[in-house]
Amino acid sequence: MSILPDEADFADFRKQCLSTDNWSSKYDKNGMQVLVEASPTNKGNPVPKVHKIKCKMTINDVSAATMYDVIHDGQYRKTWDPAMLDSFDIARLSANADVGYYSWICPQPIKNRDVVTLRSWQVTEDEYIIFNFSVKHLKYPPRKNLVRAISILTGYLIKPTGPNSCTFIYLSQADPKGSLPKWVVNQASQVLAPRVMKCVHQAGQMYPEWKRQNSPDQKPWLYPELNILPMMDPSELSIQRADSLENMDESSKVATVDNQDCS
Repeated sequence: MSILPDEADFADFRKQCLSTDNWSSKYDKNGMQVLVEASPTNKGNPVPKVHKIKCKMTINDVSAATMYDVIHDGQYRKTWDPAMLDSFDIARLSANADVGYYSWICPQPIKNRDVVTLRSWQVTEDEYIIFNFSVKHLKYPPRKNLVRAISILTGYLIKPTGPNSCTFIYLSQADPKGSLPKWVVNQASQVLAPRVMKCVHQAGQMYPEWKRQNSPDQKPWLYPELNILPMMDPSELSIQRADSLENMDESSKVATVDNQDCS
């Protein structure tokens, strides 16, 4: 069975993004909503779970195509993502899938995090989808100075609402691992999500001008023949499970979780 997502996986991701059942609103202001999936009711003592969070943003001044380019363009991300420590693509898996590395800065005394993810994308006439999940890559094992986090499922659904406007939906269930209590992770994600979305929106506003000056024809996510990454057999990868990672933070104390601003 291939690790690569198929049509059913894209359909399921789309369904989760558009679903309104079983989601509770945590933030709704200025065209931006943050929702959290309601936890299933379990008898006995429920196991603490990392929330699945969804952010929906109405964008009235950037096209869906531009926002899609922003999410894909790794070179551009280095100019607008204040939390990024390092990021690079590792290999192609197919015409619409690759594997990559991303690490980010965490506030002290929490150790910085990293992930290795399989990313896949799909473009149709009326929507753009990108999503990823964590995988094991033999050449990129967990590092001693970082905590290997887990993306259970993280991605974007972007739907045009006009020639220069769109609905932008971000969905994520991610476990930063380490010693952070789940309730801290869940609370922090709800606070940080609107800030991150605002950063992405600002990046979309500035992207056309930046791209005109930086390899304007280089968009391998739209034109696979431009992709110069080495090919890799998807069978060499396996899904990274959260329970197999044991890295701990330098401090087990609950720290105030914050993030740098995008301005």
